[in-house]
Amino acid sequence: MLLRFLARRLAAALLLCVGITLVAFTLTQLVPGDPAAANLGQQAIGDPAAVAAFRAKYGLDQPLPVQYLTYIGNVFQGNLGMSQQSHRPVAEDLAEFVPATIELALFAIVVSLLVGVALGVVAAVNRDRWPDQVLRVVSLGGVSMPTFWVALVAFYLLSFKFDLLPGTGRLDPVLSPPPYTTGFYSVDAALAGQWDVMWSALGHLVLPSLVLAVYTVGMLMRFSRASVLEILGNDYVRAARAKGLPERVVIVRHVLRPAMVAIITVAGVAFGSLLSGAVLVEKIFSWPGVGQYAYRSAVNLDLPGIMGVSIVVAAVYILINLLVDLLYGVIDPRIRLT
Repeated sequence: MLLRFLARRLAAALLLCVGITLVAFTLTQLVPGDPAAANLGQQAIGDPAAVAAFRAKYGLDQPLPVQYLTYIGNVFQGNLGMSQQSHRPVAEDLAEFVPATIELALFAIVVSLLVGVALGVVAAVNRDRWPDQVLRVVSLGGVSMPTFWVALVAFYLLSFKFDLLPGTGRLDPVLSPPPYTTGFYSVDAALAGQWDVMWSALGHLVLPSLVLAVYTVGMLMRFSRASVLEILGNDYVRAARAKGLPERVVIVRHVLRPAMVAIITVAGVAFGSLLSGAVLVEKIFSWPGVGQYAYRSAVNLDLPGIMGVSIVVAAVYILINLLVDLLYGVIDPRIRLT
């Protein structure tokens, strides 16, 4: 049953990725502007030979259906094309930038789960009392404040004004990146035994990840509170309390586990949103991730770069949704994967 489920989901994921490439390709063609003009500059754009050579090099002189079919054929071979801004394969660029964003998003989602779920449970247990009222205001503020505004305020206060946390980059300027293993500086430095590099990488992760976590914490608090309140009204919870079980045992064993089904669903969507929504945060904190790469690709009309980012973000979304579906059966055995 599990193998059939995985086979169906992988087949659907493949079709979905193809559809996403078609949508992304169509939208990039509708964007006003000329990639040749954006990449060659004002002087070279006046030279018809230079423009023709640029278009021929990147296949822009072909009809749009031919360009798309050529691109799809290359994608299935692992070739995402050549970036028009870095003049390197897009796959190499993404291999360099994507791990930085994933490391940042993982740190942010872990903080969000620990803080958001814990506060949501506290709010639900203290329904309509002062802790619940305070935490509801906090969650409303978290989901209402624009992330770029939180990033600017946090950078100014915690990094520039009081110098409590490093504000830019992934490492201190005097340190060199650790040997590449996973692309996560904190993990790679620990594997290499470079503890000063590891602590520097973790320190640089704190501020941008906390900024990204503000919205996610507020959202998870609201969903956790609603899920726990729904479970608290079930008969088996009242029966557990009637048996004289401590409240902590009732919450952890009988309430939190079934409530985690809805919470994990929201967390999966939130993790994908962190990856795709980190552009402004990475720009403010000079974080060399996929957000910065996507921004530069969009500014320079680097169509292969834009398409590559779209495929990677879509693939992460699909993978996260698949993992969430698999976790349903682990958390709640009553759920069957069909």
